[in-house]
Amino acid sequence: MQLDKVVAYHKALADPTRIKMLILLAEGELNGQALAEKLHVTPATITHHATKLREASLINERRDKNTIYFSLDNYFIKNNALAAVRLIYRTVEGGQPIMDDNQKNMAASIIRNFIGKDGRLKSIPAQLKKKLIVLEHLVSQLEPGRKYEEKEINEFIKSFHEDFATIRREFIMHQFMSREDQVYELNPPEMWARWEQLA
Repeated sequence: MQLDKVVAYHKALADPTRIKMLILLAEGELNGQALAEKLHVTPATITHHATKLREASLINERRDKNTIYFSLDNYFIKNNALAAVRLIYRTVEGGQPIMDDNQKNMAASIIRNFIGKDGRLKSIPAQLKKKLIVLEHLVSQLEPGRKYEEKEINEFIKSFHEDFATIRREFIMHQFMSREDQVYELNPPEMWARWEQLA
């Protein structure tokens, strides 16, 4: 079972300075100098911790001339926290959500709308919920536990859509897959971003 994302998330949180940075950023965007002053540390210390937080998808960075501003990545903070809960409770009540008939029908309808009779993706949905349904449909055709070279993933995606780079990035962003040293592996479904939980 691929646990890298959940482990990286919790490792990133396992430091008091990083937790304090996240608490301060919850109030809004701040630059590195402001964070350093508020936490009474050096800017180099902020840079070090910001790298760890960014690698775990907990913060975003925005450059304005020579200043880097940091902000929370709310979607991934919440999704990573829920991923741990889903993994732990996956076999008991409160774990992986079970789709009701309405959700199953909606998912089937979206797949029909975006996947042609030839099995190819007509377009990448703009709406997050529809996009997650389509991505889930695609990755479900990969083999759990198998490690894929980047070229293999690109070829797999190209069998559905030409924009393999965007879809490959979406697989990683929404935790359908993990990547290490250009090798990709399907994450367990408990880690996938859940469209059923979106409004």
